[in-house]
Amino acid sequence: MIAVRSPILALAAAVVAIAPAAAQPMLADPVATAVLSPDAALAQDATEVARIRGISPEQALADLHAEEATTGLTEWIEGRYRDRLAGIAIDRTSGFRIVVRLTGDKPVADAAVRVGDATVPVEFRTGAGATRVAMLAAITQHQATIRAMVRRPPAMGVDQRHGALVVLIGAVDARGDVAALRRRIAALTGVPVRIATSDQPDIDLIDEVAGGGRVVGTHPVDGRRYACTTGFVVAAGIRTGIVTAAHCPDALSYIDGDRRATPLDFVGQWGWGFHDVQVNASAQPLRPVFYSDTARTVLRPVTGQRSRASTRAGDMVCHRGERTGYSCAEVELVDFAPGGDLCGGACLPTWVTVAGPGCKGGDSGGPVFMGTTAIGILKGGSYRADESCAFYYYMSLDYLPDGWTLLRERTG
Repeated sequence: MIAVRSPILALAAAVVAIAPAAAQPMLADPVATAVLSPDAALAQDATEVARIRGISPEQALADLHAEEATTGLTEWIEGRYRDRLAGIAIDRTSGFRIVVRLTGDKPVADAAVRVGDATVPVEFRTGAGATRVAMLAAITQHQATIRAMVRRPPAMGVDQRHGALVVLIGAVDARGDVAALRRRIAALTGVPVRIATSDQPDIDLIDEVAGGGRVVGTHPVDGRRYACTTGFVVAAGIRTGIVTAAHCPDALSYIDGDRRATPLDFVGQWGWGFHDVQVNASAQPLRPVFYSDTARTVLRPVTGQRSRASTRAGDMVCHRGERTGYSCAEVELVDFAPGGDLCGGACLPTWVTVAGPGCKGGDSGGPVFMGTTAIGILKGGSYRADESCAFYYYMSLDYLPDGWTLLRERTG
């Protein structure tokens, strides 16, 4: 994890395209007429992944196919070695490989799995100091005590790449004896500990409307208008709505490219522990499509959903933010508890972090995806000293509120 400077930011995400059954999506800007096929959507993401990784689009596409095809394999590995498992991660340093960290010294033979036309190596590394289950239990049991050790409540997570509990402290605490703090936490928890630093406590931020805001609302306390972005279309029976972050204003209006406002009725918000989600409903039925490109000229249908259990460190995901547009990056932690009291108190280690630089205040609530597979909605992020985004984190769609499910495009 990178040492970071600025607070964890709540990000307001790309405004989802919302549509009735007709071909022209309701609430979408008039210029947005193209709807990508699943293959075309994944190819678009592969092009972006190729750009940021410096590989060919063909290799990037093959890697993305391998990611999807090996989720079942890593779930099987997790079940098979649950008593020894410290972490599973995707290693891209020399091609695409799966690295499994296990406790104990008993060796497990490496393997190779055929995926389409490619062979994916699976490497087992033994000698880890604690299992993932033990590290998660350490956060749950000792979070309050660890928070009391420092001036600012730290973020925490399980680093599955290195098999360690990572604690993200503020710069004020970092000026103290960090080595001694690490030893104290390790002695308390009984698991390997790694310390990373940031300058500010974790906070949620949303942007004030500036020119072309897409989803806007007025804060009931300060009376100021703020912009957020919506994520995906959800359904409860025959009723449809859109999700965004719970820390956004309750009453929202969708603002299209011609600055026409369409009110969206507030249904409810869930913002504690493992939740940061709000549902706003439309008077008309909505189609499960969303914007992916920065300019909001292309729509994607939602055809699938990826769970947190199927997400690994090193996987590639993409997101679109109203402030930052479209970007893709690697997953870092899949068991992350943001610092501060962003979740109605301390957060649970159920959030997923993704490497920067694609985040900025104003992206909160927006879609995290790969191809036409929906993955999560953005909550927050953190800046480096040079003001660039170090990482953002999202809520998995596993945690949509009770009664609401992700709406998918019918195929076939």
